[in-house]
Amino acid sequence: MREYYIAGNWKMNNTASQAREFAEALVDELKDASAKMMIAPPFTALESVSSIVRGTNIVLGAQNMSHKEYGAYTGDISPEMLLDLDVAAVILGHSERRIVFGETDELINEKIKLALSKGLEVVFCIGETLDEREAGKVESVVRTQVTKGLSGVDEGSLKHVTIAYEPVWAIGTGRTATPEDANNVHQFVRSLIKELYSADASDRMVIQYGGSVKPDNVKELLDQSDIDGALVGGASLDLESFRAIALCKN
Repeated sequence: MREYYIAGNWKMNNTASQAREFAEALVDELKDASAKMMIAPPFTALESVSSIVRGTNIVLGAQNMSHKEYGAYTGDISPEMLLDLDVAAVILGHSERRIVFGETDELINEKIKLALSKGLEVVFCIGETLDEREAGKVESVVRTQVTKGLSGVDEGSLKHVTIAYEPVWAIGTGRTATPEDANNVHQFVRSLIKELYSADASDRMVIQYGGSVKPDNVKELLDQSDIDGALVGGASLDLESFRAIALCKN
């Protein structure tokens, strides 16, 4: 049976001192959670949070990573820099990186392969825009993102990848795909993994849902057959909300 995986993406929020205080509260509140948990603070807060979550049941994640190991890439963060801070996972392909910063499927694929080669877990984000959904292109968009994003990733490495389906139109808008609609896309992604890899890889793949996940909708989402967790944005910045989400399957 697949393990539930709840991840909090703090995005561009919390200074180092704020992050430290919040992480201390999370460690205490989530110590009895049965789900796997990850939090991804901003880069400037990783060192502060690292010392707090070390040895706890919370995995430290980063929100992005360079496609290169080192060099003249002003503003980028290398995998070695993340590993030096005990970062264990990295979120790649988030829609905000794709849309705001122009990251392509090919660039995301480079990042995924580099992260995996360095021993980092990957949360690989996919999802369609509202225009694409209304045009009936959900499956074609998702197929392209998954196929190109995982190009060159072998099945052995795939066990270190979690896929996060985040319909772009639901991120930070308060709108959420119905549990049934979300599950349909998750089922399609799972069938695609079977097609690209194997039935075993498909069965093992953890697929999170993201997009305005809140305490009042998370249980109904996670009750679906193919939704294995949540990548949480805004609600991960509120202690009570994130606690309720993380403990919803206890």
